[in-house]
Amino acid sequence: MNSLDTCLNTMFVEKQLISGSLTGPQQTAIKRVDIRALLLKGELQYQFALSDGKKVTHKNLPAQAATALFQELFPAQFSQSVLHSESADIQLRMGKAGQPPRISTAAPTKKAAAKVAVHDREKRRVVPGAEPVDFLVRLGVMTAEGTVVSARFDKYRQINRFLEMVADVADKLNSEGPLRIIDFGSGKSYLTFALYHYFKVLKQRDVQIVGLDLKEDVIAFCNEVSTDLGYTGLHFEVGEISGYCTDQPVDMVVSLHACDTATDDALKSAVAWGAKVILAVPCCQHELFRQIANDIDRPLLKHGILKERLAALVTDAARAEWLELNGYTVQVLEFIDTAHTPKNLLIRAVRLEGKAVPKLLVEGYAAFKAHWNIQPSIDNR
Repeated sequence: MNSLDTCLNTMFVEKQLISGSLTGPQQTAIKRVDIRALLLKGELQYQFALSDGKKVTHKNLPAQAATALFQELFPAQFSQSVLHSESADIQLRMGKAGQPPRISTAAPTKKAAAKVAVHDREKRRVVPGAEPVDFLVRLGVMTAEGTVVSARFDKYRQINRFLEMVADVADKLNSEGPLRIIDFGSGKSYLTFALYHYFKVLKQRDVQIVGLDLKEDVIAFCNEVSTDLGYTGLHFEVGEISGYCTDQPVDMVVSLHACDTATDDALKSAVAWGAKVILAVPCCQHELFRQIANDIDRPLLKHGILKERLAALVTDAARAEWLELNGYTVQVLEFIDTAHTPKNLLIRAVRLEGKAVPKLLVEGYAAFKAHWNIQPSIDNR
């Protein structure tokens, strides 16, 4: 490992670290730091035990935060460190003034606890961070060597979470012939490029993806990147979601952070096309905020912030019910942790062929709307 960033990426982001220590304090009250990998509520984290000689303070951190804390401590506050993985022991020593740290590698002396090793296998990412992936390098998420840029780790994690959700329903798509996917409100298109990589590179499928957005400069940039990477099945267009038409069959519709009723436009188009899979992350649900009313729930509705949150939940619940009424099985899932974005709910719908809609579902949706005094625009074809 020829750089500190590469070393820390391997140890923390790629979850190779078993344990480690920081010693040789440099004008700091902390005399020693011990580090170990552990599972907390099913998630792999890194525990930093900071000792001042009298008491020990513990900090349990995910990979990115652990990397940041280590960089804060070494080499500014500690002159040396040893990090243990199953493949090697890495020793770090503070370099001379103006010089990078010295890094040396020795045979491994530690073995991971079984529960951590199992967790690591279970959490293997769809797009690993151990080697370069062309679109991630081009979009600044990875270095040319395949190291995830620490400042972009949240985006890297979001991409993998999204692809996990795609992978869960990929078998619901046609197994033969080209896959046609529309991404409404594609924006900077990290996830659009990720979709292409997943289906074209990892699954070896013939895929045709269109990304649609209103910003001409963003669309021009995305088309330039697609051309540079040789992604012949991926192109981007400027346009409104409600005005987009195609005479080709559509297998999957994606709508991530389309604002307010633009999400409804995307869902209506997807249903009209008979898309087999729909993935939508709603944003800025304003429409029902102006409609929602209920005397019994007045304590919830008289405070703006509470009404706003409630209206968002009512809006997404109505969308989920509407999709079920139109022949889909629906899940509402956490897309990414709320620490990274408050827009963290994803509606995932899979088309059910030939299944009649239960009368109770129709009646229940009508009762739900009456209870909240709402008329969602998604009902209007």
